[in-house]
Amino acid sequence: MASSGLFSRLRHSSKSIRFIQNSIYSNHTTQSQSRILDNTILINSNNKNHHQSWRTCLLPILLAFSGGSLALQFQKNPSLCDAPNLQERGGRIGGKDSTEHVVKGTYKPVPPELIGELKAICQDNMTLDHDERYFHGKPQYSFHKAVNIPDVVVFPRSEDDVSKIVRACNNYKVPIVPYGGATSIEGHTLSPNGGVCIDMTLMKKVKALHVKDMDVVVEPGIGWMELNEYLAPYGLFFPLDPGPGATIGGMCATRCSGSLAVRYGTMRDNVINLKAVLADGEVVKTGSRARKSAAGYDLTRLMIGSEGTIGVITEVTLRLQKIPEHSIVAMCNFPTIKDAADVAIAAMLSGIQVSRVELLDEVQVKAINLANGKDLPESPTLMFELIGTEAYTREQTLIVQKIVSEHNGSDFVFAEDTEAKKELWKIRKEALYACLAMAPHCEAMTTDVCVPLSHLAELISKSKQELDASPLLCTVIAHAGDGNFHTVVLFNPEEDEQRKEAERLNNFMVHAALSMEGTCTGEHGVGTGKLKYLEKELGTENLRTMKKIKAALDPNDIMNPGKLIPPQICL
Repeated sequence: MASSGLFSRLRHSSKSIRFIQNSIYSNHTTQSQSRILDNTILINSNNKNHHQSWRTCLLPILLAFSGGSLALQFQKNPSLCDAPNLQERGGRIGGKDSTEHVVKGTYKPVPPELIGELKAICQDNMTLDHDERYFHGKPQYSFHKAVNIPDVVVFPRSEDDVSKIVRACNNYKVPIVPYGGATSIEGHTLSPNGGVCIDMTLMKKVKALHVKDMDVVVEPGIGWMELNEYLAPYGLFFPLDPGPGATIGGMCATRCSGSLAVRYGTMRDNVINLKAVLADGEVVKTGSRARKSAAGYDLTRLMIGSEGTIGVITEVTLRLQKIPEHSIVAMCNFPTIKDAADVAIAAMLSGIQVSRVELLDEVQVKAINLANGKDLPESPTLMFELIGTEAYTREQTLIVQKIVSEHNGSDFVFAEDTEAKKELWKIRKEALYACLAMAPHCEAMTTDVCVPLSHLAELISKSKQELDASPLLCTVIAHAGDGNFHTVVLFNPEEDEQRKEAERLNNFMVHAALSMEGTCTGEHGVGTGKLKYLEKELGTENLRTMKKIKAALDPNDIMNPGKLIPPQICL
């Protein structure tokens, strides 16, 4: 990991960890004090000197609502609803119809006393170094940015460390942001309010492997690729395959999936139980190791996809699969992207047990050719993987070939050699890097819509028309077997017109997907980037329920604040 390497260099340098000095925070402190003064009427009603001004300002609110109890409830617990003037103060994160890619938060300096407590807990496994904090405050593959960065980065080595860190932060009401492989692209690891970044990458042990039960217990910092290297000698593998570098903890937090989800499901289908540290430092285990259970609320599924907003995951028990006896990877080309999508749908309806169905448009294939020195036909392309016995996979390959020929497909080829198959999936997995290499001075806005399979061809066709007409460089990559597709829109975020055009394309695809009973995010998660779409997709009642859960488990709102729940949702 880049972050681990950088921290290692810092730890072995002569520069010692320093306590916060007043000069570091002078500007932020002045701003914070100003914000507190601006908000006195809302949150300082117990101050006798402000009683008269408080009553005067509250009177029109009481008259407007004809129900003063609601207004008073917001004042007593302002965490249940963002303050009305929060956007003017520069504190609103995301929000309905927002087009900002720079996220603003409400900054409050971390008390030196908390830094001292963290030092006692973490010893040398923490840093105040600006470069390290900046690295953790800017996602590697996301155009989303935040005005602030974390004040301190800690590297716990155990669940007990995490519990103590979270409890200390809760005591001082300082926000925390969990951090894993840094591969998320929707601003999940931004620190718009400053605070403490909890880097989990030193917690990467395999704690127990149960071969006969086909499950494994791991710490959250281990990567899925590292885990599969460990499992291979046992004839087992973990079937989810998101971007290279993703860690198990982050995969749980974002409810990710990958190209194999069409056969094995998403993260929610492959986690048996987990352990998490709640906002008060308490450690909760969500279930037993049994493959099924009807005991109590399903806390495992509640934590999966919660994006660090209600707990920090410290241990995960995963369901494993046997490595297939044999597999075949097939590729074919089409004159249009709709033809390719139609074949993907037809293959799924035929009952063939495919493990992957990936679709690439001609622009993406060109990017792959340029980045890898390949000579693949630059036209819409489908990639299939079929698994089973040797005889079964060959039989299924012939069926796929027949379906392809009936839908204007051509250049049908397949590979059975192990190295050839690895190379094909490697270039697919590195598709984003290939896109970025085509436009090295640009950043990527990656969309993530997902629709019922029957609507996939229609949505891709409509989207492709918009993308081709755009002045921006855009590619299409789809997990076509489950209706999930991505577009990589390359733009210069410093160019206002380019940023607006990228946002327009993203909005078009999201709203088109929602009109087809789809979702704004099939596997990337919400973070700050997708907040503005949730009210339309899920409805206010759904989001209020989420906010009630958040308020009950995290009353001080320290757990990755500003993520997952839109700011306009009130209780």
